Amino acid sequence: QVQLVESGGGLVQAGDSLRLSCAASVAASGRTFSSYGMGWFRQAPGKEREFVATIRKIGSSTFYADSVKGRFTMSRDNARNTVYLQMNSLKPEDTAVYYCGASSWDSSRAAHEYAHWGQGTQVTVSS
Repeated sequence: QVQLVESGGGLVQAGDSLRLSCAASVAASGRTFSSYGMGWFRQAPGKEREFVATIRKIGSSTFYADSVKGRFTMSRDNARNTVYLQMNSLKPEDTAVYYCGASSWDSSRAAHEYAHWGQGTQVTVSS
């Protein structure tokens, strides 16, 4: 079993920055954190969950949705079992609940390929 806990959300103004964290507990799964591809997704009210960013199991290769490319940066610290999402130049359309997910795939843009999810953290960007 993998437990994921997101933190760092909040209410900010357009143009501000936030850094989200996702701490993973993987001991019960019998696997190491580095054996999971990780992703960030978001869901706005009345909309489906959408892909934001993903990072490979080892190393720093990342992939982003076009809507956040150049503004968001995803990273991981396998020693700390944690992934991060640095969000700069935030826009009102970035308002959503942000979720991190763990996948057995090296990295994935597809939500259905993630078996484990956190509870989410709310990000609200005012204009």
